[in-house]
Amino acid sequence: MRRILRTSLTLLLSAGPIAAQPAVQVTLVKAGRLLDPKTGNVLSPAAVLIEGGKIKAVGPPAQVSAPGGAKVIDLGKATLLPGLIDSHTHLLLDVVVPPEAESERHLNGKFAPALLLAIVESPIKRAFLGAQMAREDLESGITTARNLGHSGIDGDTELRDAINAGRVPGPRILASGRKLTTRGDYLQNLNPALADAILQQEFLFIDGPDRARAAVRQNVFQNVDVIKVAADVNLTVPELTAAIEEAHRNHLKVAVHAIEKAAIQTAIGSGADSIEHGDEATDEQLKQMRDKGIFFDLTPTAYNHLFLKIMEPSVVLSPAWRSARAGTDGRHDQLYDQLVQRVLKSGVKFAAGSDMCWFWPGKTCGQASVTTLLNLHAAGVPALDVIRSVTTNAAEMLGWQDRVGVIEAGRFADLIAVSDDPVADITELERVRFVMKNGEVVRNDFASH
Repeated sequence: MRRILRTSLTLLLSAGPIAAQPAVQVTLVKAGRLLDPKTGNVLSPAAVLIEGGKIKAVGPPAQVSAPGGAKVIDLGKATLLPGLIDSHTHLLLDVVVPPEAESERHLNGKFAPALLLAIVESPIKRAFLGAQMAREDLESGITTARNLGHSGIDGDTELRDAINAGRVPGPRILASGRKLTTRGDYLQNLNPALADAILQQEFLFIDGPDRARAAVRQNVFQNVDVIKVAADVNLTVPELTAAIEEAHRNHLKVAVHAIEKAAIQTAIGSGADSIEHGDEATDEQLKQMRDKGIFFDLTPTAYNHLFLKIMEPSVVLSPAWRSARAGTDGRHDQLYDQLVQRVLKSGVKFAAGSDMCWFWPGKTCGQASVTTLLNLHAAGVPALDVIRSVTTNAAEMLGWQDRVGVIEAGRFADLIAVSDDPVADITELERVRFVMKNGEVVRNDFASH
């Protein structure tokens, strides 16, 4: 035995030195300005030292220097910000709004036909769609996204894993798997012989507390990052409480889709981590959310005539429908303006999500998402608070405040840059010219000038 060991050791030593480990990439990014969304302070000029995909140091260029062999990226007078976070999106859904005659035939006419089409399409086709949407998000500066359902059984978890493995480009994804819901929500009046087979591709049903716990466990088995529940008048507090308790036992946050007052109250009473949409929230409910530390995830998706904008380029609209739509949109915008002012006054913590699932002619998914997020400013949210809602606030809501949302030592090197001051002109975020994720440059339009 000793002879065998001596021989093995001799062979190992004679094989030469062990192959050297690849050097860790070190990058220095320099810019005219760096905005800290948390404080609103601006560092000018600024330098960010990145090593191994994480931020190592931030400060004035005189204090943060690049070691020998480091890559230097000089963005000139540009403004650096943390990568954007879309807290509510649907990367495997691309709804084309049908003509009005088709819409009128369905309970939820603008949405249901395309959702059903997505369910019956090939999962592989949807996976390729998701990969395209993820790349377009990243190119527009969205470096983190929370995908909240409508992805098939495993579409978003597999997309997340493919991105993490470097097989396709995209933002960091928190995947929810299938949405938990009660019967009667979203889709109704389906062919009874096929209804369950169709719906089980997108949803897990809650029918009592035990079924709620079982649904969460099914998603845990799929290795999700967050649980999404759709609350309507059919969902009870005991059912939602059971789902939330099971999720928390597995160290997962719960995002609850709740639009009507009753559903919002169910979410509050059950201890939701975030309430999505929340359009009918009362002042008392906002106070309860603030006191309980529940995040309000604002989704200004339909604001500013969204449906007219996405339908006009591709659908013939009758004058009557156009007039009715414009009136409905105007009333919706007024109510949303009022909601935003009440949210700001209440002190409730809020983030923002695009709820992007719509095909917007002439825009990529990322461009459409950023435009939608900026609707918050048009609705009355100050520019700096809009930026916080898609950076620091969103990171806290996701439970990732130690990873993303700020440009600080120890965080992931997820950076974007724009030409001018986004606090003075929030639309600068629609013209992102530099994107870095995990220390790797995704795009750098400054390099061509």
